[in-house]
Amino acid sequence: MKRRKGPLAGVKVANFSWIGVGPITIRYLGNWGATVVKVESHTRPDILRLMLPYKNNIPAIDNSPWFANVNSSSYGVSLNLENPKGREIAWRLVKWCDVMAESFAPGTIGRWGLDYESVRKVKPSIVYMSTTQLGQTGPQANFAGWGYHAAALGGFTDISGWADRDPAPTQAAYTDFIAPRFNAVALLAALDYKRRTGKGQYLDLSQREVSTHFLSTPVMDYQVNGRIMTRDANRLPYAAPHAVYPCRGEERWCAISVFTDEEWSAFCAIMDKPGLITDPKFATVVARKQNEAELDRIVSEWTRGYTAEQVEVMLQDACVSACVVESVRDIFEDAQVKHRGYFQTLNHAAIGEHVYRGHGFKLSKTPDEDRFAGPAMGQHNEMVFREFLGMTDDEVRDAMVQGAVTTEADLAEFRPTL
Repeated sequence: MKRRKGPLAGVKVANFSWIGVGPITIRYLGNWGATVVKVESHTRPDILRLMLPYKNNIPAIDNSPWFANVNSSSYGVSLNLENPKGREIAWRLVKWCDVMAESFAPGTIGRWGLDYESVRKVKPSIVYMSTTQLGQTGPQANFAGWGYHAAALGGFTDISGWADRDPAPTQAAYTDFIAPRFNAVALLAALDYKRRTGKGQYLDLSQREVSTHFLSTPVMDYQVNGRIMTRDANRLPYAAPHAVYPCRGEERWCAISVFTDEEWSAFCAIMDKPGLITDPKFATVVARKQNEAELDRIVSEWTRGYTAEQVEVMLQDACVSACVVESVRDIFEDAQVKHRGYFQTLNHAAIGEHVYRGHGFKLSKTPDEDRFAGPAMGQHNEMVFREFLGMTDDEVRDAMVQGAVTTEADLAEFRPTL
């Protein structure tokens, strides 16, 4: 194994987490140089391995780019934690690592004897991260679910959609893409504390709680004014127009936001409708909000005459907030995204070359070049067991014979999911 590079080179991580939040969190560490070992098994694979799409549309345990992306820069082992020998090897991983991560429902990892209290007795310096829907304690702590559930519990689903319709769930598991940022920062702080003091920490992270940060304004509005934020499509209480408007072409849209009377005057000038500036129905934000349906029709009639890109440029040049609503193709072809090198092509053992997403930030002293594709199931068994844990050939062979290390033969029926 070549020596890792980056600001976190030398940090060792045993990652027992699965699905979204945990692996996305640990991906930050791995992509910036930490040595990460992902633990799963053919009898209990990470559910993301079941997620569409698949390479060549062929369902297989190693064919999902979802899993490969989320677990990039990790080495993978297939270890059966239901097996006593498997748990023995897991303990060797715990003693090897600086950081241990898990994302099971509270109590699950304790059944394998790998809970924080057990681990810290053996390794007091461990930085141990548990990330769950609602945290490890409290009357609802045992609630297990996906990011869709946390988004609903966190209040996001109730305010998403149109006033005359039922709540519209977010397109993706919203909290899965918020919580990892907070988790990663907490891990870095804990590692810095360990560097300075030699002491470990336990991080009990609630995905719902860290995500509610993004509803701070409506929460405060309720506390101070007793108002409860409701669904109102794309509208905003203190801006008008404020929506996504249709443009020339098929399914082309531009988001426009006007906050001040000065911006409204500039917008009317661009639309060549100076009369709207002093029209009593639109002259102020309050008036525009009262006549918002008519205002949206006027703006839509104008935007349909131009491409989304033309609308964006014209309004931005006039200091009015506007931006193209990009499709997936637009994102891949975006000149700014290409310039930043956000997408990288990596070579996966089963999928081959595939595009992986980045993090959206650069480090001034560290080249962003030491990433590698997520692991195939058990791809790095021998390397991890021998090089990292110092196991002998006989020990590795015995572990496989005893079923501690799983193989394709142990794979239950593979059932793809959305």
